[in-house]
Amino acid sequence: MKKTLVYSFTFLLSATSILSCKKEIRSKKGGIDMISNVYFNASKGLDEMQTIHVAKLNYLKDSILEFVPDENIQELNADANLIIDTTYYNLGENPQQVVLSDLVKNKNGQSVFTKKRGAIFSNDYIPDYGNKRILKDTILFKKRYRRFEINAPKAYTRFYIYVTDTILPYSLYKHVEKDFKGRLERIDSYNKETDVFVTLQIIPRKEWDEEAKDWFAFNQYANQQSTKK
Repeated sequence: MKKTLVYSFTFLLSATSILSCKKEIRSKKGGIDMISNVYFNASKGLDEMQTIHVAKLNYLKDSILEFVPDENIQELNADANLIIDTTYYNLGENPQQVVLSDLVKNKNGQSVFTKKRGAIFSNDYIPDYGNKRILKDTILFKKRYRRFEINAPKAYTRFYIYVTDTILPYSLYKHVEKDFKGRLERIDSYNKETDVFVTLQIIPRKEWDEEAKDWFAFNQYANQQSTKK
């Protein structure tokens, strides 16, 4: 049941310029961690909790290397994908041995909008978005966020947008980022029927993780060797 709840929430899942006088700044290299905390029987307290590392994204320009940690043993990866534009390629059981040029050449990619694990891509609007209510700005972790809430019959949800002109290659809801001129970095949602409270955070970082460093280094070496032939 926990797995179903987490996957259903992740489905609830770059930005435009902040001011007309400013230009968009596209981040060329870095990483994004997607972290979800799930609280069961939330009305009785927040003691029954599960933390899920939904996805570890590492990007170089518009190419994203995604590792999906195992839910039960988060130090291990259950899946790995390479995402280019709107296509993703599954890297199989030995991702560190996969050469990018061979992967793309085989043309076995699938649409990111069909992906069900890890970072979810969607062009859909947030349900009941037209009924949103704007809230006062707040400060979390020394960052100022714009906020709005949606109080639907089955769920109450708050959204947090960080105002920035830096564009990341992944976003939760592009239409929100366009409307609020920033980056959607957090969603808090309470399911009134199941009494489950879920938070989802997008945490940018400047550096790749170690697995990504190894993969990009291996592919750089493989590319250099192929050009020598």
